Amino acid sequence: MDLKFRVAARIAKPVEEVFEAVADPAKLSEYFTTGGAQGRLETDTTVTWDFHDYPGAFPVEVVEVVENEKIVLKWEASEGEPHNVEGSDSKAADYMTTVTMTFTGLDDGRTLVEIKEEGWRENQGALDASYGNCQGWAQMLCALKIWIEHGINLRADMYK
Repeated sequence: MDLKFRVAARIAKPVEEVFEAVADPAKLSEYFTTGGAQGRLETDTTVTWDFHDYPGAFPVEVVEVVENEKIVLKWEASEGEPHNVEGSDSKAADYMTTVTMTFTGLDDGRTLVEIKEEGWRENQGALDASYGNCQGWAQMLCALKIWIEHGINLRADMYK
């Protein structure tokens, strides 16, 4: 069993605008990182993301950035139910997972954003955590779409 997932969405904006909405911490903080993001996503940097549904800010290693094409991140894996689930048993693990975001400009002017995450160990806690992250990345794409297309913060007050 290889624990990994992929989510995708088509965003009705040009690839440059969509890429910048993810790479720029001020923009990312508008719709996704409910507690804020610190640091621009650039190759070989570490940034900080904070979420109201996850206890405390945490580091995100930026492995590779190809402008308007790809962002590769690594962050500490967790194992167990997601933190925002009642009775959560999630705990940090001693390894990292890899998140790869790709941005593809489509002929009709929209952008296809794909997010893959992989690298969990093969156990029930890691499987549970991967489901939680899959949910989170799907929410991120929905929030990105509604924010960049209509100016609405879908996640506002969702977790506090």
